[in-house]
Amino acid sequence: MKKILFTGLFVVLFAAGIAQKPYKIVFYNFENLFDTVRDPDIFDEEFTPGGLKNWNSAKYNKKIGNLERVLFDIAAADRDFPIVIGVSEIENRNVMEDVIAQPKLAPANYRIVHFDSPDARGVDVGFYYRPDRFKLEGSAPIPFHMPELPNFRTRDFVTMWGTIEGEPFFFLVSHWPSRLGGKEASDPKRFAAARQVRAIVDSVQQANPATKVVVMGDLNDDATDDSIVIGLSAKGKIKDLQPGDMFNPYIALLKAGYGTLAYRDAWNLFDNIIVSGNLVDAPSGTLRLLSVGTSKFYGGIFRRPYMLQREGQYKGYPLRTFVGNNFQGGFSDHFPVFIYIGKQQCKQ
Repeated sequence: MKKILFTGLFVVLFAAGIAQKPYKIVFYNFENLFDTVRDPDIFDEEFTPGGLKNWNSAKYNKKIGNLERVLFDIAAADRDFPIVIGVSEIENRNVMEDVIAQPKLAPANYRIVHFDSPDARGVDVGFYYRPDRFKLEGSAPIPFHMPELPNFRTRDFVTMWGTIEGEPFFFLVSHWPSRLGGKEASDPKRFAAARQVRAIVDSVQQANPATKVVVMGDLNDDATDDSIVIGLSAKGKIKDLQPGDMFNPYIALLKAGYGTLAYRDAWNLFDNIIVSGNLVDAPSGTLRLLSVGTSKFYGGIFRRPYMLQREGQYKGYPLRTFVGNNFQGGFSDHFPVFIYIGKQQCKQ
């Protein structure tokens, strides 16, 4: 199997003209971060002490510590905590609070945006944000809606809006419907999710064209799939952007052979951070998307050796929490992704 992904964070070196240290924005699929308490309203039996996974306090605390380690290492690479972290596969607000209460993360003083979703398993999406950098003005969940399947239950789209250095920003995090039943059979659900996200983005920018939009999540499709390229109108090259298009830096990464999760000896890139065009072509002296270090890429994938399976059938894959019902003590079956934004003076 071809070994891909970054061997670590790029050292961030910026050309002359940067007015300040850039801000990092992250998305991370936490992979089934459940507490150990049975909730009769959802199907969480397997993640209880009496369930198939024998999910107990020791395993839960190991998982929380692992997530602390990854998030702190993401921060340590820049000697600064990310200003926004979107997360998926979390059971409730309590588990989110347990992560940021860990000693290495507590200094960031993160706040949480979370809403319980109608997903049958009870997994949600949410945000951490730094109130000293992102000034929250509001937040809301938007239910997934597909007229052809009115009773289908899945994760909400979670949104929040506010300002960074006085500039209006809108964030959306989502976890699109899975490929259960096969990719082709489930494609319409993800295309419906894409159309709905696109409608949300359009309504936000119609209300205020100056708003800069960041869409992130585990989309359960690769960056080059139609749901993203067509449904979101997300382009992979800045020079190809037309008015209204979004920019997805992970298209270039996927085409270069990088991925965030592995399945059957192949890599996928389901974890995306996609931005509005006005964050790419922002005027000099305003916040804009920055390239990652000295690379040609505008997005990054975070991995460290300790996050990898070191032996066996899945050697080189992300070191996950469970394989089936066998506890691996790992981190997640996905790698986190990130972008940088900052103020950069345009060259004369």
